[in-house]
Amino acid sequence: MNAVTGVSTVRVPKAGEMVASQLRRQIVLGELKEGDQLPSESVLMEQFGVSRPTLREAFRILEAEGAIIVRRGVRGGARVQVPEIGVAARHIGLLLQYRGALLSDVYEVRAVLEPAAARMAAKRRTSADLTRLQQALDRHRESIDDPGPAITADAEFHQLIVELSGNETLQVLAALVSNIIREGDRAYSESHDWQHEQELAKIALRAHTRLVELIRKRSGDEAEELWRKHLAESARIVLGDRTTATVVEVLS
Repeated sequence: MNAVTGVSTVRVPKAGEMVASQLRRQIVLGELKEGDQLPSESVLMEQFGVSRPTLREAFRILEAEGAIIVRRGVRGGARVQVPEIGVAARHIGLLLQYRGALLSDVYEVRAVLEPAAARMAAKRRTSADLTRLQQALDRHRESIDDPGPAITADAEFHQLIVELSGNETLQVLAALVSNIIREGDRAYSESHDWQHEQELAKIALRAHTRLVELIRKRSGDEAEELWRKHLAESARIVLGDRTTATVVEVLS
């Protein structure tokens, strides 16, 4: 707002932003699909009535968002790609670093999101969902004596619970948090011997097994409560005396 006149100042988007917005809309609506090659620069310049520098500014915006990939050279050009969670996760991680966010904050958010997902999964599960859950449990059980696969199987189980909630927004938010959680868990694993890690893996497997039983019974409230307690205990163990550790320390 202008302090002198009291009138709000309206920011007019730059031409490059407007072109990026139109192309983005085509991608989101599926008019441009993953893998599609965008028309040549000369065609797009004529289509949008803009200069080459303006078009390339639009490309830079979309490339930074992960919506296109641009290859330079004679056989180059812009190709559509579906934006990945990892791109947004890196931006969120950077923002949290700038804000000095605590690692414990991130674990606390997971303890809000995932229990809600467990409740939704119990209410909405199908026979196919139960099959996938059992397969995830089997993979975890089979990998319990091998640190790398065991950690991967544990992370995949958490991801599956969120996926089975059927809520797209929750899945995106949980994925952003999980990206940082994985780094926090990795830092913990590197500072402890495998025997200790194996005991924790067995505790996790018991919680996972019980959760699947509750989802099978459609016991949403019990599933939510169990998962909240499990995540709180996991966070207590992993964080230990690192209650003041920041996101910077695990992402830098």
